[in-house]
Amino acid sequence: MEQIKDYINTHKDRFINELIDLLKIPSISADSAFSEDVLKTAETVQQSLMDAGCDNTEICETKGYPVVYGEKIIDSNLPTILVYGHYDVQPPDPMELWESPPFEPVIKETELHPNGAIFARGACDDKGQFFMHVKAVEFMIKNDQLPCNVKFMIEGEEEVGSDSLADFLNDHKEKLDNDIILISDTGMVANDIPSITTGLRGLSYVEVEVTGPNRDLHSGIYGGAVPNPINVLSKMIASLHDENNHITIPGFYDKVEELTDAERAEMAEAPFDLEAYKQALDIGDVYGEKGYRTPERYSIRPTLDVNGIWGGYTGEGAKTVIASKAFAKISMRLVPDQDPDEITELFTKHFESIAPAGVKVKVNPHHGGLPYVTRTNSVGYQAAAKAYETTFGKKPVPERTGGSIPIVALFEEVLGSKTILMGFGLDSDAIHSPNEHFGVWNFLKGIETIPFFYKYYTELTKG
Repeated sequence: MEQIKDYINTHKDRFINELIDLLKIPSISADSAFSEDVLKTAETVQQSLMDAGCDNTEICETKGYPVVYGEKIIDSNLPTILVYGHYDVQPPDPMELWESPPFEPVIKETELHPNGAIFARGACDDKGQFFMHVKAVEFMIKNDQLPCNVKFMIEGEEEVGSDSLADFLNDHKEKLDNDIILISDTGMVANDIPSITTGLRGLSYVEVEVTGPNRDLHSGIYGGAVPNPINVLSKMIASLHDENNHITIPGFYDKVEELTDAERAEMAEAPFDLEAYKQALDIGDVYGEKGYRTPERYSIRPTLDVNGIWGGYTGEGAKTVIASKAFAKISMRLVPDQDPDEITELFTKHFESIAPAGVKVKVNPHHGGLPYVTRTNSVGYQAAAKAYETTFGKKPVPERTGGSIPIVALFEEVLGSKTILMGFGLDSDAIHSPNEHFGVWNFLKGIETIPFFYKYYTELTKG
């Protein structure tokens, strides 16, 4: 494995250029206008797996966008690592906030990335991160240092809820059989503070619709006499939190895992600079549930947030109208042991119950996912920790994060496999936002570190 640094130094320009070519393709799964680009990206990913040395690659059809599969099986008696990633990306809106076009990648130096960062949609989430695995496996295969079997499953619908994945997993259990799953779709504390994500929050996502009068009305003639759906919806949403920012849905916290004081104290050992956090976001103060630190609020506590709200006239100028309908999209991040289906049901029942008599309410569930926790005493975690310690020169910090990767819990349910989350991005990399980027150093450091996971995981499982 010591040859990995030389291999990276020799091929780093090619690695970066290949990633840039991948980032140029606008694989936006949420917008059907880009369906041909999504399919083109799948073909590009398949070619990259072939070039890396996989013996068998396929573009596997699903009811939605395809899954790209690849494998290198060297010995059936050795462990098998399944690498998961996604080649689809978020829409780039709002376009006017991008400093450079989202699908015309550029490399720029930043304060946190003095060696440069690649600015493009998908740079960190998740094209840059899954591509690290492709290049790491390329090194191991080309240099005859692959210590175990490897399989790739790179999907094209993660950003729209992975709707096709459950059927795909159930239909291809034998093909996907593995000992552990490796994912890089998370981040780390800082470039000098490596960390391993040990917890993910689950998700319940709904869209609500409030209907008042049977048509839009003149606000002068009818204002004050009929229910205004936008006003009503605003009040209903405001009532979902109390004065301590505690969620008011009955039963919402019934199954929430409460960490012990010792566990919370261990979490507090991870570095966190509150002033730097506020400064980076340009906010005057933080906000959240009373009684918890900021890192706890976005990791071990459930939340409810409005992700979009609309209704009435929003064009240029004025239009004095009481809209017939108002809408909002609401996401609830969940923690162990909350179930997304139960939470969606609780939300629906409560939201309908608080609606005044003059309006009708409809709740449309979207996608969801279960929370997930990786134990630090597992073989997979220990192998990952040794890999980070080898390349960073220090032990990584276990960290629970606020994001959701619903497929992780599904993997364990269908395939019976645990997942290790080895992310190399930073919180400041602006995933899902304008000016998303991924540090060149981080990209190359991931390629350097990943082969050591293969080495240590094989050694620990054999020993």
